[in-house]
Amino acid sequence: MRLLLPTLLALAAGVSSAADLKFKKITLTNEFVAEGAHFADFDHDGDNDVCAGRFIWQGPDFKERISFAPKFEKEPYDPAKGYSDFFLTYTYDFNGDGWHDILAFSWPGKETWVFENPQGKGGDWPRHTIFDITDNESPTLGDMNGDGRPELICHTSNGTQPSKGGRLGYAEIDWKNPFGKARFRPITPVSEENDKKYFRYTHGYGFGDVNGDGRADILDKEGWREQPADMSQDSDWKFHPNLFTKEGMRGGSFILVYDVNGDGINDVITGYDAHGYGLGWFEQKKDGSFVRHDLMGATVEDSKVGVKFSQLHAMQLADMNGDGVLDLVTGKRRWAHGPLKDDEPMAAPVLYWFEIKRDGKGGAEFIPHLIDDASGVGTEITPGDVNKDGRLDVVVGNKMGVFVLLQE
Repeated sequence: MRLLLPTLLALAAGVSSAADLKFKKITLTNEFVAEGAHFADFDHDGDNDVCAGRFIWQGPDFKERISFAPKFEKEPYDPAKGYSDFFLTYTYDFNGDGWHDILAFSWPGKETWVFENPQGKGGDWPRHTIFDITDNESPTLGDMNGDGRPELICHTSNGTQPSKGGRLGYAEIDWKNPFGKARFRPITPVSEENDKKYFRYTHGYGFGDVNGDGRADILDKEGWREQPADMSQDSDWKFHPNLFTKEGMRGGSFILVYDVNGDGINDVITGYDAHGYGLGWFEQKKDGSFVRHDLMGATVEDSKVGVKFSQLHAMQLADMNGDGVLDLVTGKRRWAHGPLKDDEPMAAPVLYWFEIKRDGKGGAEFIPHLIDDASGVGTEITPGDVNKDGRLDVVVGNKMGVFVLLQE
């Protein structure tokens, strides 16, 4: 599986039993400033800082907050009725100057920005629009071409009105001009552009090496598209149909590619409805077919893992207990469309890590462990070693606020 961001494949320094994992919750703010959050050492003082919205909370205690961008027109954001200008946030040193910059997918159908770190000089960070129309509810960063640097994994209407539909693909950054416009590489036919199959609020998107050829493929809720060996020219990627949800459901958020059961063949993990119920993994067989394993449904009785919650609008993989097997980190997004819509909008915004435990016989369990019941996820969840103690932590930004869950 070819991923780039270290938070997605982070390994803890030592092995801990699941029962030993405890987390200290630090509330950075109870304001709604963003739907996601990330972290990096922005000021080169040796401590990681947390970014969410237009703010940075400086580590290690996260008590001092600074702004890196001026106030946006819609601020303050109303969690019951409104949305932020920061849908997902990532960090990366885009111009190679040794200082982490901040990338923001502002909103489905709108711009992708990179805020350039001014190397500790203070003031507003220069903002660069590197892509004009980024569709999908779960765009991400990842290495699609094997050069060790990220692409924008998304789809786009590519200059037309977002509601008219678009094409699936990814956008390559020009690393000689990283703050210039990224080049979109479509992988679906032009004939699909206007049928609204891919539009600004499409759910369910992911990437990873599905067939084991060493190249990253792209997945949506209806199947996966195989990256060809020759990528010198744009082309339509071969489509392998498989429903990565349940029939009639809108699809989840992130679609994750990982060898769940340890048989050497990559599988798929995803939610079934980002605003409803459902979680499962799809076991890939040697012939390339998939067997669906349901993990959570609408009731505890319908949930193999013994817990249930709705609206898994963000999920990532991380080795939370340091046993060498990646685990699933996810939770409930609260008030995605306000307090009166979606399934159980007022239920506790829980945050879980699901321990993936292989049985050595081709099977695997997902064992739920509650991290917190008053934070949940936004449209993004960021696991990683925030305080550099060798244990993996979790960073969250959503309509509840901004939180750091430090593993003790």
